[in-house]
This record gives sequence, structure tokens and C-alpha cells, in this order.
Amino acid sequence: MAKVKILVEGYTTANTAEQGEEKTCPTITLIRDKDIVMVVDPGVLEDQKILIDKLKEENLTIDDVNIVCITHSHIDHYRNIGIFPKAKTLEYWGLWDRNTVEDWKEQFTDDIQILKTPGHNYDGLTLFVKTDEGVVAICGDIFWEQNFPEDDPYASDIEQLKESRKKVLEMADYIIPGHGKMFKTEK
Repeated sequence: MAKVKILVEGYTTANTAEQGEEKTCPTITLIRDKDIVMVVDPGVLEDQKILIDKLKEENLTIDDVNIVCITHSHIDHYRNIGIFPKAKTLEYWGLWDRNTVEDWKEQFTDDIQILKTPGHNYDGLTLFVKTDEGVVAICGDIFWEQNFPEDDPYASDIEQLKESRKKVLEMADYIIPGHGKMFKTEK
């Protein structure tokens, strides 16, 4: 079974900030599955050393990471992708290795499934990872936090977002949202 660990718990002040004062950081997640060492949504941080130190706590360096996944193309989720120069990039359009791209398979590995989950943005992806604890969905901003926002003010298509949320809730035992702590789904 694969292993999932939150490296940096995300946050957002979108629900309380005055105009122009919003602060945000995505939840940055590590997936280990056989020879795959994947960081999902390396995001924005006050200092990239925070992420480097979190990897060090897992006995990893930036060179050990061989795939970086971007759940959608909002800069708060991908700004730090450049600190992983040896890693491939998994995103909506394919799996990139430097300047070449190949299609990814929905069943990425035995324990990782990728589904397109549009709504917050047209290019949303969710990773469903089989772990010893159950299926963990790493879904970017399909959910920002457990119960927030009910109505996503940045959604590109609210109806698609509702469908994506429904799919994620049905398929996952746990959800790692875009800007908060992991939560258990209610089945």
C-alpha cells in the first residue's frame, strides 16, 4: 500500500481577509508508492527551506522527489515546483519529463488513481491513494477545508464543482483539502 503524509498543513484567510490582505498556502503532501516519491502542490511558502526541512524530516532531499503533482493551475499550488529540478511533473495535460510530455493513465499505479475533477478550475485533478487506513483523496481546491467554502467564489464552474465534490466524497475515506487538515468522510 502507498503512504500519504502531510508535509505542510495549508491555510487561507479568504473567509476573513479584507480586500487585498488574503494569505494562503496549500496543503503540501508527500506520497510514497514503491519507487515513487511524489510531492503534491508544492505551493507558496514564506521560505522554500520550510519544505526542504519537512522533506529532511522524512529522510528525503529535493533530489529524491521524482514526481511533483499539481492539482490545478493556480499559482498558490505550484509556485515552488522549480525547487525539484530532477522531478517529473504530473498535471492535467500529462506527465512531463523536462520538455517532453506523455499521457498519464487513470490507474497511475496499483495504489494511485487519478481523476479529472473540474469545477474550482477547469484543469483540476484528484489523486485517490490506497493506504492501510483507507483511500485518501488529495483534491486541491475541490474542498479548501472541511466545510469551507460552501460556495466557492473562485469556481470556474459551480455545477462541475458540485459533481467533483460528490465524486470525491463517494470514493474517499479521507480527504486532504487544498488549504486545511485531512478529514474523514461521512459515509
